[in-house]
Amino acid sequence: MSVVLLHPDDNILVLAAPIQAGQRLEIEGQSIVAAGDVSVGHKIARRALSVGEKVMKYGAPIGSMTVAAAPGEHVHMHNMKSDYIASHTRQATGEDQA
Repeated sequence: MSVVLLHPDDNILVLAAPIQAGQRLEIEGQSIVAAGDVSVGHKIARRALSVGEKVMKYGAPIGSMTVAAAPGEHVHMHNMKSDYIASHTRQATGEDQA
């Protein structure tokens, strides 16, 4: 699996290649099975993330978890809210929500 850790303080990893449901992932020595398909460029949890926890990317907060995520789980607009763009605005404009 190709993942990118952008900053040591990040709690997410960015996919350099897509993953498929059922695919085995190795994340920092832990072997897990992907729960669903995730596209290249999207984020997965580096470790367990709890509701309300800040999502860290590039060493800076980019949003907050609205639903808990297990290690390797897709982190996206279905389980986090952006600190920068209102979710309804992104949806209305049709922007990619990566």
